[in-house]
Amino acid sequence: MTEHTNKFLQIAAPGIANLKPYIPGKPISELERELGITGSIKLASNENPLGCSAKALEAMRGEFDDVALYPDGGGFELRAALAAKHGVNANCITLGNGSNDVLDMIARVFLAPGYESLFSEHAFAVYPISSQSVGATLKIAPAVDYGHDLDAMLNMIGDQTRVVWIANPNNPTGTWLHAEELENFIAAVPETTVVVVDEAYIEYVNESDYPDASQWLSRYPNLIVTRTFSKAYGLASLRVGYGLSHPDVADLLNRVRQPFNVNSMALAAARAALDDQAFIDKAVEVNDQGMVQLAAGFEEMELEYIPSVGNFITVDVGRPVAEVDQALLREGCIARPVANYGLPNHLRVTVGLEQENARFLAAMKKVLGK
Repeated sequence: MTEHTNKFLQIAAPGIANLKPYIPGKPISELERELGITGSIKLASNENPLGCSAKALEAMRGEFDDVALYPDGGGFELRAALAAKHGVNANCITLGNGSNDVLDMIARVFLAPGYESLFSEHAFAVYPISSQSVGATLKIAPAVDYGHDLDAMLNMIGDQTRVVWIANPNNPTGTWLHAEELENFIAAVPETTVVVVDEAYIEYVNESDYPDASQWLSRYPNLIVTRTFSKAYGLASLRVGYGLSHPDVADLLNRVRQPFNVNSMALAAARAALDDQAFIDKAVEVNDQGMVQLAAGFEEMELEYIPSVGNFITVDVGRPVAEVDQALLREGCIARPVANYGLPNHLRVTVGLEQENARFLAAMKKVLGK
């Protein structure tokens, strides 16, 4: 069989030819359709096993009667609530169709052929995808202990480096940066280089020296902080996130933001979710308990794992992860192999409910012969 060659590559924009698309976690429906099984569990996409706030669901239902109308293109009420939450002006906020949308806006505004995009080894896949799609040059700093080596990254910044991406905590490794080291890094970066701090998992972190980088916006005009409602808030299917930045940066991002990029139900649900701290507290409690449960299970199986402060834990299965992943799928357990992140033997496992974690660990024992 001859290999298919896309006949339109020669007219595609620079960077597209070698671009590999983002690989999402396998949906339960797809697995069960392929294998003819039922009752599967998914611990692959770092979703909240509790679902979302009842207040968010109620707010969504309130939008049903107006489904024929376009949403508020500026997201006034949500931006006002976020401004109050972070103590900034609403003109510092850019709403996105998930925080991925904001990351993509950043690439479109600040990157182009001839400019450099800098990120760490084992960093979130969207950084290279968005950067390469606009023809930027990728610069990858070697990781240290599966996390960011900020000294190495600082030394790699050159005259053409326009964006530095940092996930804190990092996905898929769950490592994190302390306040002093991260702020010292940002302070040392030239103002001609934008620093993006991706805080998608901030709600789960319970470390005294973990920083909320949004508190530094007034000191560093080249800083952009991104957040999402997809993880702890449990609104992944609605796709809503946001960026926090200097108003001039937000102005540029909003120039490339697509019209009506956040739908009415997402705007309403996110606004309501901000008022339900009790739900977030419960989600964090369940996550903390589940993290202990999974870590203990891996230790019992004598498997090494990367200590994580997110809602997932990445474990070394001791062999090429693809074969282990396929065996787990046959057991009805969906996790996330991360060989594409330079971790060929590692599996990222979302923290689930107690019974889901127990089922996954039992499947791991069976598959690995432990």
